[in-house]
Amino acid sequence: MSKPEFFITPGYGDIARETLHYAQAVKVGNRVETSGQGGWDHQFQIPESLTDEIALAFHNLDRTLAEAGAGWEHVIHVNSYHVGGFPPEVNEQMVKWYRHYMPNHAPIWTELGVEALGLPAMRIEIRVTAIIA
Repeated sequence: MSKPEFFITPGYGDIARETLHYAQAVKVGNRVETSGQGGWDHQFQIPESLTDEIALAFHNLDRTLAEAGAGWEHVIHVNSYHVGGFPPEVNEQMVKWYRHYMPNHAPIWTELGVEALGLPAMRIEIRVTAIIA
């Protein structure tokens, strides 16, 4: 078995490592798993707009995957966690960004409604599994 390699996304990942003692991604062999990525900026600030928060979550996943040597083309599984239910704009935005980042394939997806996430202002968190072929 390959030895796990852990990755810290510069900026917010450094803060998470120092304050909460976790990494943003782990790579074992050709498999990359990310921790949940929220729609935060480099200082863990969440925008007021849910649309902006979802866009930032996808952007943060893009950065985290790249740190671990993967990309969206390698993503096979997505879990998304949502506070506040699933109003139409949530799935519209999720699908918009899936099509943007993964135009040539559709991963499996589990979408969960939750009461709360790691930061009080968070309404979405996304984690992925990627296989680098």
